Amino acid sequence: MLVECYDERGAEVYEIIIKQIFQDLVLGASVDDLRAYVNPDDPVFVLAIKMRKTSNVIRFEDVASLKYDKADNVTRIIVDNENYLPNILKILWMQFSRDEIYQPNRYQLEIEGDYTELKSAVVDDPHSNLQRRIYDAIFRILPEGFKNIEDLSTEDIVTVVATDELIKDEWIDKAHEYIDELNSGM
Repeated sequence: MLVECYDERGAEVYEIIIKQIFQDLVLGASVDDLRAYVNPDDPVFVLAIKMRKTSNVIRFEDVASLKYDKADNVTRIIVDNENYLPNILKILWMQFSRDEIYQPNRYQLEIEGDYTELKSAVVDDPHSNLQRRIYDAIFRILPEGFKNIEDLSTEDIVTVVATDELIKDEWIDKAHEYIDELNSGM
């Protein structure tokens, strides 16, 4: 972790704030490295966070079996991994009303019609979930009032430039410098 600031004490304070927020959100193990640039005189805050690799996307077919019974015109879903049941129900409730989904027991769901195409639907995306948690941390870290935000994020590096003024090119350059450093592992 590197926090750049002309004021050494200010850098230490922001490092403490960042560590505390990461601890509160249980993000420490999910982040490889971090770069921050703070300059209260300008005022600007640049933050670049490199995420660790996450597991792959979980699809319906990975955690449940879907079978269409032509005689009954019903798609039966048998949930193999109970941990994903809330996600499965959330996906189904976005597409169907709760009345359209019959749940005879904890692990079985039934929907009238052929919906076997659901097997390729994403049930859980660990990468997006981690990215969302990192954005949550960033918005807690940013100084209050810094409403002008430029998002320069890449696939594995979440990067923002924030200020309460117009964003300057030199700040964007600083963010790109941090992205390059994090990509090269410096």
